[in-house]
Amino acid sequence: MVLLKEMGAKTIFYINDTLAKIIMAKHFIPRWHILSKKKYEIFLFALFQHLFMGLFITDLEIYRNYFWPASMLILALSSFGIIREKTAYLLKFLWVLVFFIMLSPILAYIYDFSPMSMVFKCTCYAIFFLFILYEVMDFMLRPSYFNADIISACACGYLMLIEICGYISQIIYYLNNQSFSGIDSKHHISIFIDFVYFSTVTITSIGFGDVTPSVHYTKLLASLFGIIGQFYSIVLFGILINKFASKKSKE
Repeated sequence: MVLLKEMGAKTIFYINDTLAKIIMAKHFIPRWHILSKKKYEIFLFALFQHLFMGLFITDLEIYRNYFWPASMLILALSSFGIIREKTAYLLKFLWVLVFFIMLSPILAYIYDFSPMSMVFKCTCYAIFFLFILYEVMDFMLRPSYFNADIISACACGYLMLIEICGYISQIIYYLNNQSFSGIDSKHHISIFIDFVYFSTVTITSIGFGDVTPSVHYTKLLASLFGIIGQFYSIVLFGILINKFASKKSKE
């Protein structure tokens, strides 16, 4: 087990070092257009693999030590395609966020996945996804045209809501492990998967009831998640109808 953890830590260090070398390399800068041309489709894929990679990996240790940092690397790289055409200030802020989301797993290893190290990691991830969600929503509301980018951006927004709600719930759980019931706490990845599941069924209003909030503030938080999910769906439907109608009127 100790050997596996050491290998996992080395893997994360290697991925972080590789990320820095790739992005800082001079020959990489002219190739940003590769990320920006299909940026929303690429980011949508990155979100899917991050949320649902567990469908294909049964060993949670391998998942955590190897595939988790790899999935975050994919998310980090794909996020630069969305922010590339923004101001230099926003791009620098994204650099800071990416640094912390790649650093947080290392700190979690160093502190043996203590609750506070997991709170720090989940907070970094939640802020990262909130920032990207804001930029995606800004894109969805601005253009009057209707194309594949709009559809992909809408899907990205929905999946990021799941990410954000999941990480906020995890923060509360690591601060108080009695705040939710039905969580498989045997492994940190199983906790993540349970909260992806909880966030998904709450936002979509499916609500199976096997993972439930146990204290008053998590019950209210789950209610808020459900409202946000329904509101996003209504707004999303209105945006798509409006853009489709604008396209038809121009034709």
